[in-house]
Amino acid sequence: MSGAADPATFRVTTRFNWSTAGHLLAAVLLLASSAAFVSGGVMAPFGVAGTVFVVLGGIGLVFFGFGVLSATGRLFGLRAVLELDPDGIRRPAAWPLPRRADRVLPWDELSGLCALARGVGKRGTARNYLVFLPGAETVEAVRDAGRPELVALTLPETALGARTAPWCFAVEPAWTASLTEIVKATRERREVPFLDRRKN
Repeated sequence: MSGAADPATFRVTTRFNWSTAGHLLAAVLLLASSAAFVSGGVMAPFGVAGTVFVVLGGIGLVFFGFGVLSATGRLFGLRAVLELDPDGIRRPAAWPLPRRADRVLPWDELSGLCALARGVGKRGTARNYLVFLPGAETVEAVRDAGRPELVALTLPETALGARTAPWCFAVEPAWTASLTEIVKATRERREVPFLDRRKN
């Protein structure tokens, strides 16, 4: 049954952190480089090289401009990275995209939760992931899965991952809620099994 004990929205945002600040700085530098390409191309508007510079610089301005906006949004927590609301599990679109681009997994489609560890983080530790499992068959697939199958949950190119990857979240240390807190808040809203597969 869909849990509605607490109708208030549970929001997870990102605290200020130096890693995201570094991404923002890199995006700003690349944006400035793109602007330099455009201005260099404008100086020779009738040559092939000038045209190439303007085109490449223009593409860079769009791409890295969005990167600056997105990194700014993450750095200052302008938009949540995860929300649990009355409609279900919501993956908000990256700021500044409109909220109509959000993805939502309705509560009645949520059949379970899985925590897994993948890769190695900056301090030599594995990175934790939380996967919201849509459909009872995904829960059964995860329950006895080996490590390769668990990693497949995070990869949209795999058959299982095509269903689960959109609902897979890399739980960052800078998040305002821990993996445990997110699991608790989810299970308060819908009583589903939690499979902790981080150690195997």
